[in-house]
Amino acid sequence: MSDFVRVCDVAEVPDPGKTLVDVDGEMVALFHVDGAWHAIDDVCTHDGGPLADGELRNHTISCPRHGARFDIRTGAALTMPAIRPTRSHDVKAEGGGVWVRLRAAAGVGGPTSGAVPAAPVAATPASSPADAGAPSVAAVTPATDLPLCEDSIREILKEVKDPELFVNIVDLGLIYGVTIGPSADEPGKQHVAVDMTMTSPACPAGPQLIADTKRAVGRRPDVAAVEVRIVMDPPWTPDRMTEAARDQLGIF
Repeated sequence: MSDFVRVCDVAEVPDPGKTLVDVDGEMVALFHVDGAWHAIDDVCTHDGGPLADGELRNHTISCPRHGARFDIRTGAALTMPAIRPTRSHDVKAEGGGVWVRLRAAAGVGGPTSGAVPAAPVAATPASSPADAGAPSVAAVTPATDLPLCEDSIREILKEVKDPELFVNIVDLGLIYGVTIGPSADEPGKQHVAVDMTMTSPACPAGPQLIADTKRAVGRRPDVAAVEVRIVMDPPWTPDRMTEAARDQLGIF
């Protein structure tokens, strides 16, 4: 563990207030709230946004890029699109100065300190004679067998899930539009173009989501090609999510 480093004078940061400090070559967001001092990495774990530039409310700081909120006391990620904590550090006020000691790993113990756990899967009861006349789940028409249209494509795309959030890209609000037209290369088949956004321009899951989208839609025998067009305007925000996605992620 590193030693405490003096980063500023106590009088330099009002209460409530925040500032950006350099600790052993690392940028740290320093907070003064209710007479206490807190420090976390100046990095949003969603896309690297500068947390010190965000809005401070009580013990919460919001990333200025996409609105993810973090607990300044623990570094815990409190809201989407961030799901991982940022690192918190030790702070003390002594001799008229504020001192920070870097920690080795992200803090834990906050309301959310990691990936959202998947909901438990209920056990399927054994069938009984009374169930013999009831329609089975397998009898429901799969999305790949429905007439080709935007709605059926969106149903297919619900199979594609964000690898970190485990929520499908339709409910996350990543699909801006679907265009279907005749294929120039294969008569009788269709060319499908999907307008998709990402939660941030540098989203690490982007390549996988594009590949999974092409694979899911391309399974239809009446589709000749799938084009994915990345659209960043308007930028994605958490309010694009459906209620189902919010419920799954525990956002109220």
